[in-house]
Amino acid sequence: MRILYQKYETLLRNTTTDFKRYLYNKVSWGSRMIGITGARGVGKTTMILQYIKENLDSKKALYVSADDIYFSKNRLLDLAADFYKNAGEYLFIDEIHKYIDWSRELKNIYDAFPELKVVFTGSSILDILKGSADLSRRAIIYKLHGLSFREYLNFFHHYEVDVYSLKQIINNEVKLKNIKHPLPLFNDYLHRGYYPFGLESELNLRLGQIIVQTLETDIPQYANLNVGTSRKLKRLLSIIAESVPFKPNFSKIAQIIGVSRNSLDDYFLYMERAGLIGQLRSEISGIRGLGKVDKVYLDNTNIIFNLVGDKSNVGNIRETFFFNQMRVKNEVISSKKADFVIDSYTFEIGGKNKQQKQIEKGGKSFVVKDEIEFGYRNVIPLWAFGINY
Repeated sequence: MRILYQKYETLLRNTTTDFKRYLYNKVSWGSRMIGITGARGVGKTTMILQYIKENLDSKKALYVSADDIYFSKNRLLDLAADFYKNAGEYLFIDEIHKYIDWSRELKNIYDAFPELKVVFTGSSILDILKGSADLSRRAIIYKLHGLSFREYLNFFHHYEVDVYSLKQIINNEVKLKNIKHPLPLFNDYLHRGYYPFGLESELNLRLGQIIVQTLETDIPQYANLNVGTSRKLKRLLSIIAESVPFKPNFSKIAQIIGVSRNSLDDYFLYMERAGLIGQLRSEISGIRGLGKVDKVYLDNTNIIFNLVGDKSNVGNIRETFFFNQMRVKNEVISSKKADFVIDSYTFEIGGKNKQQKQIEKGGKSFVVKDEIEFGYRNVIPLWAFGINY
C-alpha cells in the first residue's frame, strides 16, 4: 500500500491546474459515489487529480489505478477498508473497468463505509454501462466528452473564450477576443484538437492505439466477439470515414464486410457506446421513430483523419464536427428538409458557397457555413458551434 501512496503523490505533484475541462465545475464532488466515463485520452485522470490538489487534504485522499499490479493479489474492498481505518475520506479509482467484478465491490464499499466518498472513472463505456446497473441509486454517472473548439483554443493556444448558448450562437453573438482569423485554428482543431494529448507528439500513433484497443479488447470482451469480428468493425469504421456522409444500407454493408444482416445493428450500437461513432436518429416522433438511424458518423473529426487522412469527405467532416459538438448539451436529430434539427431549429451544413434553397423562412432555419470567419442574418460560421461548452 505504501507503493500506491508513492505513485499517487508523484502524480499529484506533477498535475497542473491551469486548465480545467468543462465538466470540472459541474460534478457534484461531495456525493458519496461518483462515476466519470469517457473515451480514453479525454482527460478524466487529470480532472480528478486536479480536484484532489485544489480541494482536499492529500493525506485524507488516495488515488489508485485499477490496473495496478497491486490488485493482482489484493482486493479493492480490502484496500478501501484499510484506507478507511487510517482516517481516509476520499478514494479515487481510475480505470475501474479493468478490475474484475468491480461493480459488486463498489456496491459493497458503498454499503460498508457510509462516510467514505468514492470517485471512479472508466474508459470502457460499455463495461461501465453494463456494471452501473448494480450501482443504481448509489452512483451518479457523468460523461466527459473530448475538447470543444473553445477548450482547444484555451488549452493549445491560451486564448480565453466564453461559453455561448445555442441561442447566442444562432444570433451571431460569438466573439473571439484577440483572434482575428479563426479558420486556421479551426482547421488544426479538426485534425488534432479533440484529445488533450493532441498537444504532444505522435497523435496518430496514440489515437490509433486507442481505436485498436477499443475494437480488439473493449467491444469483444463486452459482446463476446472473436478477433476476426474486430477486424470487420475496423473495416466498417473506414467505410463510415470515407462516406458522404454515411447513410447505412445495412444489407449492402453486411455483404461488404462479410457478416449477417442481423448482427449489424448490434455492431453499430457497440461502437456508439464505446465512443467510436455517433448515430443520428430520425426526427420521426412516436413509436415509429424509436431506434431509426438516419446517418452514422465517426465520433469526432480526429478519428476521421486518423483512419483515412486526405481521403476524408469534406461534407462528412463538417457534419461530424457539428453533431459531435452540439450533442453534448442538446438533443440533435436528423431533418427531412435540412441536415439537423435541435429543438425547433433546423440547420443545413455546407461550404462558403452553400445556397439557402432548403432553408425555410421564419427565423427558425439556418445555413451553417464552413470557410467563413463571421456570420450574418441566418448564416452562421461552422466553427462557432464549437464554443457551446
